[in-house]
Amino acid sequence: MKISTKGTYALEIIVDLAMHSEPDRLASLKDIAQRRQLSEKYLERIAGMLKKAGLISSTRGAYGGYCLAKEAGDITVLEVLRAVEGNLAPVKCLVYSTDCGIECEKCPTRGTWGELWERIKSVAESVTVEELAARAGEK
Repeated sequence: MKISTKGTYALEIIVDLAMHSEPDRLASLKDIAQRRQLSEKYLERIAGMLKKAGLISSTRGAYGGYCLAKEAGDITVLEVLRAVEGNLAPVKCLVYSTDCGIECEKCPTRGTWGELWERIKSVAESVTVEELAARAGEK
């Protein structure tokens, strides 16, 4: 499993929104990009994916911007990563039928990959955006 810059930036956006926005005080992508020293253009694409997944909402206009679509404590790292990365399993055969030449039942490594993936998912499901924002606020 490799998390791309999309996944990293998505978490940056979500954590920044948890720290700097509320439904009545929206944050612009320009401000997020400046605070996080990230590309605003790239953030626009990622924000669209997060919006489509129902994790953030936006308002257009002079006082427009972004905020979380639900409470930070109700959004997990796994949700954010899946919204922009799609499937995160470390090997395809855990999710899709593959033709690697080895029968799944006889594969000596598939069980280890499955266990690894379950542990990664468990951690990613247990950490919320609220926790990440609290950690960021401590620094």
